[in-house]
Amino acid sequence: MQKAAAQEAILHASGSGPSSPSKDYCMLYNPRWKELPSTLENATSLALMNLTATPLCNISEIPPGGIKNKAVVVQWEPCPFLQKARVAQAGGAEALLVANGSVAFSPSGNISEFPDMKILIAFINHKDFKDMEQTLGSNITVAMYSVATYSPSGPNFDYTMAVLFVIAVFTVALGGYWSGHIELQNMKAMTDTEDTEMKKKKEEYLTFSPLTVVIFVVICCVMMVLLYFFYKWLVYVMIGIFCLASAMSLYNCLAALIQNIPCGRCAIACRGKSVEVRLVFLSALCIAVAVVWAVFRNEDRWAWILQDILGIAFCLNLIKTLKLPNFKSCVILLGLLLLYDVFFVFITPFITKNGESIMVELAAGPFGNTEKNDGNFVEGAAQPSAPHEKLPVVIRVPKLIYFSVLSVCFTPVSILGFGDIIVPGLLIAYCRRFDVQTGSSSIYYISSIIAYAVGMVLTFVVLMLMKKGQPALLYLVPCTLITASVVAWRRKEMKKFWKGSAYQMMSHLDYSTNEENPVPADEQIAPQ
Repeated sequence: MQKAAAQEAILHASGSGPSSPSKDYCMLYNPRWKELPSTLENATSLALMNLTATPLCNISEIPPGGIKNKAVVVQWEPCPFLQKARVAQAGGAEALLVANGSVAFSPSGNISEFPDMKILIAFINHKDFKDMEQTLGSNITVAMYSVATYSPSGPNFDYTMAVLFVIAVFTVALGGYWSGHIELQNMKAMTDTEDTEMKKKKEEYLTFSPLTVVIFVVICCVMMVLLYFFYKWLVYVMIGIFCLASAMSLYNCLAALIQNIPCGRCAIACRGKSVEVRLVFLSALCIAVAVVWAVFRNEDRWAWILQDILGIAFCLNLIKTLKLPNFKSCVILLGLLLLYDVFFVFITPFITKNGESIMVELAAGPFGNTEKNDGNFVEGAAQPSAPHEKLPVVIRVPKLIYFSVLSVCFTPVSILGFGDIIVPGLLIAYCRRFDVQTGSSSIYYISSIIAYAVGMVLTFVVLMLMKKGQPALLYLVPCTLITASVVAWRRKEMKKFWKGSAYQMMSHLDYSTNEENPVPADEQIAPQ
């Protein structure tokens, strides 16, 4: 069977009567089989007939009233749609609209076996057809025209880039500041021997040693390959993990915020422990947000807002929780993930059978033709009611102002991967903690944020010049690492910055000072 390329078209439906409403829907057709006019004015109006309850696999199944000069809607099964088209054409129909779960299946087949086929064959979404009947009633007239020749022009830069820039810089800045605040609280808890309550409240990090960093990157590579080959199963595992992790992250972020509010501290006792009522309601709220997103995640009109909120909370929580103990670990992590990003974007197209990078396939969903990208920062076109699930590991910003004709079939979006926020954010968090530990007036923290912002701008510039999605780590990692290195070198603190601050071993201070030969302060560095 020969598969032919599909093309988007507009199905303009209107109800009966001069003042009846009308609505546009997206459909796919094969231009090699049948040409369509390029404007609505040149399109032919046809009466629509609902035959979804009829197999239409044989001539005998044509309704008694006939289907001459009409556009008939049929189901995908039970026989091939080309067979349905032959029957519809024999009955005098002008168009066959195949209603399916998605419009993403291309009208394909060996048309040479049907040389006399003159009828228009197109695919429409079954949900769209139901909406058509509910909105316009039973007497519907349709007109179909192509959008292939419609090529809008406009500026390369759009506001979605600015929104992504603000989200990314805000998240890494706040996450780094939060990590530094935790470090300051922990230092106070370790040095104040009388404040036992402060010691109890000391927050713990999840520290990444160099070996842990290497293991983490290897796990990322393995997960990438597994997702590529077993996407249709593992994508639901990833969605479940994201819901759980993002709900917990949102709770941690909001709980830290409301803890500073003095009012509403009433608590309830449960098994000898007291729990604040407002935290119980906060837990329910965070779970509800994650559940609502999970249920309506393919609703492109507004689900992206919940995904971005959960995603920002997820990134913030990881940046403030994961701890790189020294600049050495930062270099290893960012360097390896840069190679990982470049490999899966630029090298894997030479390995895969279809010539697409693994990163592209996973960002768009394997074999999905509705959203294409070439890295972590992309511009794509996602169809409503996408036929495949997408990994929820990106910040999505749709272009709310776009051309109305194309918006019927496409919802243009700009995407930034979580990794492009979290990975440089861990370096920025280390810089902030180093500032706190050494009292260096936030010089490392501020300079690393500026470097991150410059890296994002550079990513956008290359995106506009090459007109192709870019892996943002290719620009963010050099900008941030080089800037932090230059600052440490100019301040003559590279050795301390590379190995980590002595404050990171202050919890062992009592032990070291009780020895006959106590460890000098400048040698009390984090274990390598």
